[in-house]
Amino acid sequence: MKPVRSLARVMLSGIFVVSGARNLMNPERLAAAAKPVTDRVTPLLERADPRIPTDTLTLIKVNSAVQLGAGLMLATGKLTRPAALVLAGTLVPVTIAGHPFWSNDDPTMRNNNQVHFLKNLGLFGGLLLAAADTEGKPSLRWRTGHRIGHSRSSVQRAVRTARREARIAVRSAATARRLPG
Repeated sequence: MKPVRSLARVMLSGIFVVSGARNLMNPERLAAAAKPVTDRVTPLLERADPRIPTDTLTLIKVNSAVQLGAGLMLATGKLTRPAALVLAGTLVPVTIAGHPFWSNDDPTMRNNNQVHFLKNLGLFGGLLLAAADTEGKPSLRWRTGHRIGHSRSSVQRAVRTARREARIAVRSAATARRLPG
């Protein structure tokens, strides 16, 4: 399964590496489409930290750099689960800004944007699968539950042993009191 998993990650990350690099070098071509989304995000960013840049071109560059970096991480198998989650997060504004089929009057444009929107939705699903993939190892939730269960059993065993030892000690003390001495 390892070669299939590795190949799938490389294939899934390809679009993010290529478009991230392309958009990082030429963010101006996306500015008009991204402006309505960045205008909505700007107040949130300013509230979070006024030092965060909020101009459209900078936000496009940041998103592109994140896509490029996380795409390379996913492709190379480094921190794949967090990288997939980050890529899924960057895909949301890109899809909303780039493919708003609901606002197209032209049927051809509407259809084209709808296809790309659905393609990105499929990529989002693939990224969620990659983020949840434990590579055949038990999940963190299972391992935690297993450890808790194991610890609980150990504690119960220790309590039983302590009770048994206490009963033996009580019997020994009672026997010692009864013996003439």
